[in-house]
Amino acid sequence: MRVLVTGASGHIGSAVVPELLGAGHQVVGLARSDSSAAALEAAGAAVHRGDLDDLDSLSRAAADADGVIHLAFKHEAMRSGDFMGAIAADLAATEAVGAALAGSDKPFVSTSGTLMLVFGGITGRPGTEQDAIEGGPRVDAENAVVALADRGVRSSVVRLPPLVHSMLDHHGFGPTLIGIAREKGVSGYVGDGSNRWPAVHTLDAARVYRLALETAKPGTRLHAVADAGVPFRDIAGAIGSQLGLPTASVANDDAMEHFSFLGPFVSLDNPISSDLTRQWLGWQPANLGLIEDLEDGHYFAT
Repeated sequence: MRVLVTGASGHIGSAVVPELLGAGHQVVGLARSDSSAAALEAAGAAVHRGDLDDLDSLSRAAADADGVIHLAFKHEAMRSGDFMGAIAADLAATEAVGAALAGSDKPFVSTSGTLMLVFGGITGRPGTEQDAIEGGPRVDAENAVVALADRGVRSSVVRLPPLVHSMLDHHGFGPTLIGIAREKGVSGYVGDGSNRWPAVHTLDAARVYRLALETAKPGTRLHAVADAGVPFRDIAGAIGSQLGLPTASVANDDAMEHFSFLGPFVSLDNPISSDLTRQWLGWQPANLGLIEDLEDGHYFAT
């Protein structure tokens, strides 16, 4: 299969591309810079120059492919405070790809996040693949992809946990929490830290994307989750232990100041089931869990 991958040189993409190539697929990576293009060519992928804002070019590339995996997101805009701008760009790109694939029966695998379930009111129990939220940031794009099943697209959405971890992770929530702990001199959690965050190793997540491309049924929501829910105080404890820093509670009122843009998320309880994903795709995580990966030490090398 000739597969267009957006975000192909990013954290998740740098694992998805070799996963696809290793399974015999051809990969065309969307690249907005010379460095990204060079990295993709070095990995054995072809390059389509463009970005999420060039919708005409993105549509042409999608139409020319046998399938699409959409990983790109404007993380820089999110970190700088333009979260809604990043959301709007993602939705526009999703709709452009969907229109290009309509009526083709080609696979389109897109990306969402498990934390959106909490904002949608799924609390007090593990979120499942069958949970759907009516609307909201990122959820609108997720729902648009699922709806493409009625327009002749074999569409699916992979919900990623907030912590996708590995040696490939340089700018995600894990490195961000580590950087905050270094800056503040303490590895913090909110309240008693009993709220849970799910996690997955990057290589295990990449396999979910490949399997979804190859076999997912139209309109499927999938959970790339290995650790169903790690107590946040245990995450903070592992970070503090590696940095030689104390671990301490941060008051709810101080979370925004302490954790910056992560402030709204760090106290969320987000346990997630991936039972149906494992059943539907025949997927089983094969790599280190979150705490073991933190204890491995690579996140803390200078």
